[in-house]
Amino acid sequence: MPRYFEDIEVGETYEHGSQSVTKEEIVEFAEEFDPQPFHVDEEAAEESAFGGLAASGWHTAAMCMRLLVEVMDEADWASQGARGIDALRWIRPVRPGDTLSVEVEVVEKRVDEDDPTIGHVDNELTGYNQDGDAVISWVGLGMIERRPDEG
Repeated sequence: MPRYFEDIEVGETYEHGSQSVTKEEIVEFAEEFDPQPFHVDEEAAEESAFGGLAASGWHTAAMCMRLLVEVMDEADWASQGARGIDALRWIRPVRPGDTLSVEVEVVEKRVDEDDPTIGHVDNELTGYNQDGDAVISWVGLGMIERRPDEG
């Protein structure tokens, strides 16, 4: 049974993981989407501010997005997509061999002013590595279907 906007409460939290990343995945993603030397070349990465190969922040975001979708599937939210994200932060590099997990907290909700069949549910996502260190955060601006008899 889907969880509609009315069923979701501010302050709810969800944890989910895990997504591991290999050196090959880091390089493959970066070669296609973010071909900066510290993402694709181990020697150049050693000489960079990162001090070694690091996943693109966009790759980290994509992996955490996958985990977020899995959270929403497990919670059975009646998701209608998102309006965007706010406050994206790449906190710490993701390295080959890291395993990511996410924590998601509902931070705000309100009915859409123009479409009463949709509710806005904003979530703060924090991605962590296997050591519990935060690597990424953002606020997702979700849209959740309202219960049919409520809109």
